[in-house]
Order: sequence, then C-alpha cells, then structure tokens
Amino acid sequence: MKLISWNVNGLRACMQKGFLDFFREADADIFCLQETKLGQGQLDLELEGYYQYWNYAEKKGYSGTALFTKKEPLQVTYGMGVEEHDHEGRMITAEYGEYYVVTVYVPNSQRELARLDYRMRWEEAFLRYLKALGERKPVIFCGDLNVAHQEIDLKNPKTNRRNAGFTDEERGCFGRILECGFLDTFRYFYPEVTGVYSWWSYRFQARAKNAGWRIDYFVVSESLKDRLSDAKIHTQIQGSDHCPVELDIV
Repeated sequence: MKLISWNVNGLRACMQKGFLDFFREADADIFCLQETKLGQGQLDLELEGYYQYWNYAEKKGYSGTALFTKKEPLQVTYGMGVEEHDHEGRMITAEYGEYYVVTVYVPNSQRELARLDYRMRWEEAFLRYLKALGERKPVIFCGDLNVAHQEIDLKNPKTNRRNAGFTDEERGCFGRILECGFLDTFRYFYPEVTGVYSWWSYRFQARAKNAGWRIDYFVVSESLKDRLSDAKIHTQIQGSDHCPVELDIV
C-alpha cells in the first residue's frame, strides 16, 4: 500500500503547477494534504476512485488539511477534540480496520518564536491524542510537522538553532513522540542520509542550492515496523515549497 503526504501551500496554486499530474502518477491508496488554504466550496476537485475528506480553517486562506482514500474508512474525525486547537483545520483522522491514518499540519512557531508557547500546548495535546489512538490500534500519522528533528535534517543547523522549526523545545517534543513508541520512517530506512529535504524557502534560491529542511514526515507505531517497505522523499516534484513524501507498507 502506498501513502503520500504533501504540504501543497495553497491547493489552487498547486493545481496550476502540476498537482493533478503527480496525483495521477502516484496512484496512492491514501493521499494526504496540508496547508490547502481553502474554504468550503472554493474548489470542486474530481478524483475518480477516491473518497474525499476536508478540514477547513475558520480563517480564510489559511491552514487546512485533506485526505483522499481509495478505501472508505470506518470513521473519520476532524481535529483532536480540544477546543483551543480545533479552529485551524489542522488534522483529519481516518480509522481503518487495522490502523488509524492521521494527516496533520503542526502550527509554525513563527518569526521570533511568537507562537512557540501555543505550539508547546498544541504538542502536548497532540501527544495525548496519539497515545489515546495507539491504545486502540496502531497509528500512521503524516504531514508537515514543522520541525527538523536532528542536525542532519537541515542544511544549516548552527545558524538556525533558535529559529522556528529547530528550537530545542520543538525537537524535544518530536523526540518524546518517538520515545512513546513511534518511528520516523525515513530515518528507520536511512538513518545517516544527509542532503535530503522536504522544504526549501522561496527566498535566496534555497531550492536550487538545496538549502532545505526535512520537516515532512511519516511516523508510525512501532508495532507496524515489520510491515514497512520503504519511505521516500520526492525532491524532484515541484508545485510547492514542500515536496511530497511517501510511505510504502505491506
């Protein structure tokens, strides 16, 4: 089974840059999006053979997630059931017979870490949510987690040490998720690979120079370890400042 996750940084814009070509070529069983930047009714997307689920932010042109799946889930829920965190369309959970699939767009701590305190509250609630799901069945979660976990996950770790996405606090939160029985699938297969990123700033010709960050992930419950086949980062795919990431399981 193939799962794809992509922060499209505005789906309508990405549609003009080849989104549907990649979608059809990938032929994923489950295709997750983050940062759709859509409101309800703003885009009528025909995807033959897929069930579609959308979570829109209340704020126009902001955030938002989507999940497209060939197999109809047993149940779909939106958000994590916490009032403070469920207004920005950041999460969709699809329940299947053997596991949950969660698409998530983790809040950015923003310039000068203006939103770091909020991010820490969000992370605490998110970990509780994951652990509660994991008590029922294994979890696959994916998306833009807005953190580079290790120094090898970004081009310039020293100069970004206290910048959003590479603070000790954010990295520590991701570390705690892993300590609670989850695997970063890309690092499971490629523990020492460097120079492979999923996001590049639009500034300073960052993508041309490959001055990027790996902040898009597939993370799974350790109990699924024996079913993992491969994890990929499609660095060649344009259309957003992020590229798609993939998980293959058997």
